[in-house]
Amino acid sequence: MNKHFLSRVATGVTKSVLTNVVLALVVVAVPAFSQGRGGGGPKPPEGPTPRTADGKPDFSGLWERPYTPDMSAFGRNQSPDPSLPDDPAPLPNPNARPKKLLPYTALGKKQWDAYDPANGDYTGSCMPFGLTRSVNSPDPLQIMQNPKYVGFLWEQNTWFHLARINGTHPKNLTPTWFGDTIAKWDGDTLVIDTIGFNGRTRLDTIGHPNSAQMHVTERYTRTDLGHIAYEMTIDDPVTYTKPWKNIRTFTLRPDWEIMEYSCEENNKDFFEGHIKGTQNPNAPGGSK
Repeated sequence: MNKHFLSRVATGVTKSVLTNVVLALVVVAVPAFSQGRGGGGPKPPEGPTPRTADGKPDFSGLWERPYTPDMSAFGRNQSPDPSLPDDPAPLPNPNARPKKLLPYTALGKKQWDAYDPANGDYTGSCMPFGLTRSVNSPDPLQIMQNPKYVGFLWEQNTWFHLARINGTHPKNLTPTWFGDTIAKWDGDTLVIDTIGFNGRTRLDTIGHPNSAQMHVTERYTRTDLGHIAYEMTIDDPVTYTKPWKNIRTFTLRPDWEIMEYSCEENNKDFFEGHIKGTQNPNAPGGSK
């Protein structure tokens, strides 16, 4: 997928049209993406869940994740929160499953309604995606693990993030794009807990809002050698009236290697002024 083309798309259409265009591009882009990774790859490896020397499930490996541009919609290997009501809006495809209505607060709904990618999206300026939007991206994820840390290496922009196993959050956090992350074991499930966000990101490509008060809980369960059952829960009382989640399946890709990815390199749309400078996407009324 050409990231510069997506940037041009994002600066000239409304979010509803952008969603349809992005989803269409994903369908077209998947074969090309797969060809670059070995023609679609082999069948996922089979076998029992691997374990580390201390007996814990081992999540190490390079993982293919379902691209999730809209956390309220169904997609390949991912689904929105089944407890949420269906969105009554007309569907572009009558055979598609209806999206879910997210439980916005009044401020959250205002921010969602005000978001327009034609006014610029922070990712077009190569600013950090943030935690949730990085997890939602289509590129591979390398996981590295030892008894003290779990490391997440996203191919997207060569970003990384660490979770401290059995750690605690500092009392005085400095807000960041990816937040402060700790982890603990719940049986064979690794529970990732993140707070301390800066409130300058969007949850996904379509632009669902969040605030600096967001609390993200992720649950990783390695069900067998080739798969991870993944669940993300968004708890943000500023933007949503109650927590809600998204469920996915990750697939191990031993035939892939993570590659360097530079958004800044040759970003002509930004340097030639086609993309507006970064702004706070969740400011009241969509202001800069």
